[in-house]
Amino acid sequence: MAQDFFYRDLPAFADFNTVGDTASYQPVPEDWVVLASDIVRSRDAIAAGRYKDVNMIAAAVISAVLNRVGRDKVPFVFGGDGAFLLVPASDAAAGKEALAGLARLARNESGLELRIAAIPVAHLRALGADILLRKYELGPDTYLAMAIGDGLELADRILKDPEAVTPFAIRIGNPPRPNLDGLSCRWEPLPSERGRIASLIVKPSRTVSGTVPLKEIQEGIREIVGRDPFGETNDGNHVTPSRLRFKFPPPGLSLEAGYAGANWSRSLQWLMGALQSLAFLVSYKTGLTIGPLNRDRYLKEISRQTDHRKLDDSLRLVLDLTVEQLASLKTYLETAFANGRLVFGLHETDSALMTCFVSDLGASRHVHFIDGADGGLSMAATDFKQRLASRSTAL
Repeated sequence: MAQDFFYRDLPAFADFNTVGDTASYQPVPEDWVVLASDIVRSRDAIAAGRYKDVNMIAAAVISAVLNRVGRDKVPFVFGGDGAFLLVPASDAAAGKEALAGLARLARNESGLELRIAAIPVAHLRALGADILLRKYELGPDTYLAMAIGDGLELADRILKDPEAVTPFAIRIGNPPRPNLDGLSCRWEPLPSERGRIASLIVKPSRTVSGTVPLKEIQEGIREIVGRDPFGETNDGNHVTPSRLRFKFPPPGLSLEAGYAGANWSRSLQWLMGALQSLAFLVSYKTGLTIGPLNRDRYLKEISRQTDHRKLDDSLRLVLDLTVEQLASLKTYLETAFANGRLVFGLHETDSALMTCFVSDLGASRHVHFIDGADGGLSMAATDFKQRLASRSTAL
């Protein structure tokens, strides 16, 4: 049973600049399972302007499993058009049922198909990959999982391979509706304050002399940006109070009502959400504390408790850059790629999206998933895979 609480008991770190300290990562227990998910033809949905739907479903994957299994012991990674979670063997059946319920809900609500699979960590290790974790502390009892070992990348390839995934695919059937309490999509898109929003995926390469240190890439990005996007000061935050926009009623409320209404009709869920949003708006405008919501504390927390930077075999960043900084970043990345130092994928747009999962507002337990608009990390992943394939072909 002690292995069931591996992630809960994992020591946390609070300085993202040390994310590349590989010696501090610990292997996931052998009997754990990767719950993998991905939206089929997500690029088509994004091209049709449905990136909010795509982000909502990806965040709902995390909400469904955490609400079913327990948030403290389950590491997760948000990918824009899907998500990965790791669960102990004892919770695998419950996690699979939660994903099956969400896949059915996504099909009925949005007409989008969700690939889902439960892939044993032991199987990934047998194929030569691994999953080692660290736990990055965002706030009180709020963490993000950082992963190395190429296990999640292998799980993603298995998930999308019709033959390889067959033994692990989760049958949808007729499961109960998932519990998506805490899932919301009420903030307006976050506009760029500097000019462009870059969704970046970058992975150090293995060279003859070894793997290129991640800190070398971090330093290159830091020099180009002219500030420290990996630090723990305000320079490292993507969400700032000046960037936040809230309208009443929130345009995303209908989408939220369709997914989060586990025990209520859609119209009643919308009404409840509207009342909550109205209370939030009053607090937001006046500074009054309403129920568990203390505006100033919440705005301070939301600036830090986001996943705009993470490591899941590749470093994933959402950056706000000037046009000049973005051009310099592209030059740096292209040169490093040509020299065999790294592989990257990049997507640029003018705003970012934020989808929220609030477990307990009064206890400051909330996390916010950040993605570039117009596909963000999903489109960056496509660019990444194309560059990786071109390198493999050249070899």
